[in-house]
Amino acid sequence: MCGIVGYTGSRAATPVLLDGLRRLEYRGYDSAGLAVIQPTGGVAMRKEVGRVAALARAVPPDLPGSCGIAHTRWATHGGVTQANAHPHADSEDRIVVIHNGILDNSEVIRQRLIADGVTFRSETDTEVLPHLIRTFYDGDPVAAVRAALAEIRGTYGLAVLFADHPGLLIAARNGSPLVIGVGEGESFLASDPHALVKYTRRVIYLEDGELATIRPDEIATTTLQGGGVNHTVEELEAVYGSEDKGEFPHFMLKEIHEQPESISRCLRGRVQPREGNARLGGFDLSPADLVRIDRVCMLGCGTSYHAGMVGAMAIERLARVPAVAEIASEFRTRNPIISPDTIHLAVSQSGETADTLGAVKEVQVKGGRVLGVVNVVGSTIARTCGAGVYIHSGPEVAVASTKAFTSQVTALFIFTLMLARSRSLSLHDAQRLARGLMNIPEFVRAYLASPGPIPEAVRLLTQARYALFMGRGVSFPVAKEGALKLKELAYIPCEAYPCGEMKHGPIAMMEPGRPVVVVVPDDEHRERTLSNMQEVRARGAVLIVVHTRGDDEAAAMATIPIAVPATDPVLSPLVTVLPLQLLAYQAALALGKDIDRPRNLAKSVTVE
Repeated sequence: MCGIVGYTGSRAATPVLLDGLRRLEYRGYDSAGLAVIQPTGGVAMRKEVGRVAALARAVPPDLPGSCGIAHTRWATHGGVTQANAHPHADSEDRIVVIHNGILDNSEVIRQRLIADGVTFRSETDTEVLPHLIRTFYDGDPVAAVRAALAEIRGTYGLAVLFADHPGLLIAARNGSPLVIGVGEGESFLASDPHALVKYTRRVIYLEDGELATIRPDEIATTTLQGGGVNHTVEELEAVYGSEDKGEFPHFMLKEIHEQPESISRCLRGRVQPREGNARLGGFDLSPADLVRIDRVCMLGCGTSYHAGMVGAMAIERLARVPAVAEIASEFRTRNPIISPDTIHLAVSQSGETADTLGAVKEVQVKGGRVLGVVNVVGSTIARTCGAGVYIHSGPEVAVASTKAFTSQVTALFIFTLMLARSRSLSLHDAQRLARGLMNIPEFVRAYLASPGPIPEAVRLLTQARYALFMGRGVSFPVAKEGALKLKELAYIPCEAYPCGEMKHGPIAMMEPGRPVVVVVPDDEHRERTLSNMQEVRARGAVLIVVHTRGDDEAAAMATIPIAVPATDPVLSPLVTVLPLQLLAYQAALALGKDIDRPRNLAKSVTVE
């Protein structure tokens, strides 16, 4: 992985390819490259370690050619080197491939090709593809690609150029997203629609097991075996392509400050405070369906898993339905038991997360029901689930998720209200919860306008070798999210524990000067959390405490108290997470880290 762009048409390909790569930079990568078919019949290739800007400097500004492919790589097989960057070519540089995914049997094929006299120039699994295609090529490029892919096991989204077929792109997909852009006398290819919006909003989503032949004025899709496939050309929503930092120095800070609006969009038209009810039309759940649900299982990775943890706790508390959050990668590897009356919610910002998609398919193959909770319209998880809800947080460009987390939690709270009203939640309690949800955007706006002593807390964290985050109940997943953000952005070793686990190990880490971040809203767990804070203080650790405004006792115990607006305790994660987002941002800024594109991370993890 990480980003694929292709173009065939009448204009110069190189500017289109470079522009597409720039639009995919938010996904994270370590190297970049491109290949363009030359009017003379050869293929010009350039590859560079580092940013797309380095590749742009290495490419001649007048490089001819109107058909090409480009790629940003996030290393999986082989180190971060120019040789390992994509594209990869056969021995004669006549067949060129870019690829997202992982080829499980690449080493077996590599050894077979080496035995046949092929010399490899990289350590990657991808390089087996052009050499393997060459062994089957007799002038028919489509037949050669089909024959090669018949021998491949693994996941791929790939594009292939043939030097002696100018104007032709071949694309194939199995487990890694690809979208084709339909223009006027020109065609495009990308792994993400964001790369296409400057040129066209008319797209075709390639599905798993499909191959496309793409020419300037003709696009044909088939199965990998050659059967015909008919696709409807779809229109991208206007939200695509609206990424701009505006007045902010980083996308992450902009997205933190967009949360009042993104939460409002998620709530709009879905919550009825007077009736004490809610509706998520995309879930397509009748009152009878809601009553039949005997268990809810959230599936997610990273930040989305933390959002699922909050949602599961809210469902058990308010709807009195058993609920659990599962790490998607672990869920799918343990052969889970699937009940027909369990509803599974696949939570993913991008809608392309490979492990979450794998969990979705695991549920479906066993006859279970799974709904998507995603941000990106038309994403693979959205299409695979067939039903679900969009969180409407808008484009999230920074690799570290902020506004998507709060929008995911908001969507799960809306579902909780729906489910709880179908059970035993009283009208009075439901109205209170609905009003509380509708007030959240203003509470978020108020906090962000006056965030408190974040710089003082940052000074403690950036001087530490290790930090601990703690919380109870719904504050534990908030603590986990805060620790994840600090690791992702500032590279400070830290971990999160439930407060009740402190005596079972973490207390051994308490020592003078150790920073401990505690999330303690005014809920039923407050007294026990304050007791844990006393134990931390007694050992000389310094307390950074996120507490409800007006809780003087919690503030008095803190080395640095950070107050947030008072909310319904169940809804508190939507405000208590805000200081933790700012702590991570400011810590990374103080340490000079790349905030929007932290090292080794990708925005959308499309390989397992």
